[in-house]
Amino acid sequence: MSDPVAEQKRYYAERAPEYDDWWYRRGRYELESESLARWRADVAETEAALEAFSPGGSVLELAAGTGIWTRKLVRLADRVVAVDANAETLALNTSAAELVRADVFEWESGECFDLVFFSFWLSHVPEERFDEFWSLVGAALTPGGRVFLVDSGAGDKAHTGIDQADGEETRSLADGRTFRIVKRRWRPDELADRVRPLGFALGLHDTANGHFLYGGGGLS
Repeated sequence: MSDPVAEQKRYYAERAPEYDDWWYRRGRYELESESLARWRADVAETEAALEAFSPGGSVLELAAGTGIWTRKLVRLADRVVAVDANAETLALNTSAAELVRADVFEWESGECFDLVFFSFWLSHVPEERFDEFWSLVGAALTPGGRVFLVDSGAGDKAHTGIDQADGEETRSLADGRTFRIVKRRWRPDELADRVRPLGFALGLHDTANGHFLYGGGGLS
């Protein structure tokens, strides 16, 4: 039986050249005009929320990928350390951040940050590693440090895999290859309740058109 955590790592390495096409809705990810307008409105809402959160000081970005959000963070923060497991995605991350190749599940920062940020990552964390991941986040925060996250909305239909079941789904690449990955879509209240016993108080929201979940907070 395949390991979906290991398989999703391979998937994102292979998907690196087309990942930005998904975000910018190009090629096979293109949307018709009204759907594209709703997508872009949700993107703008999420970006505005991050700016309003004022992520100054030092920022640790986990699972930074190709740098779509890294480039935003370096404009807002004094210093950004961006971690990702795959050389293929980091090679496309042209931001001014300090890039670190490391598996998020295995990496220890060795220092603390004012903000820990992650986008489209938490939904790929399986239940059996969920508490462990948030422990890593807490250990990487300075006293008074904060967290901000962006992820897929629970009802988002703009990009979903097939054969969705038990927190997993099958994703395909442009060349037709398929990969089984972890994908757990959270509702804002559900996620806030889940992390509260782990010591985090998060204010979370769905975007107006339901594409994204976003928000942040700190240690409670």
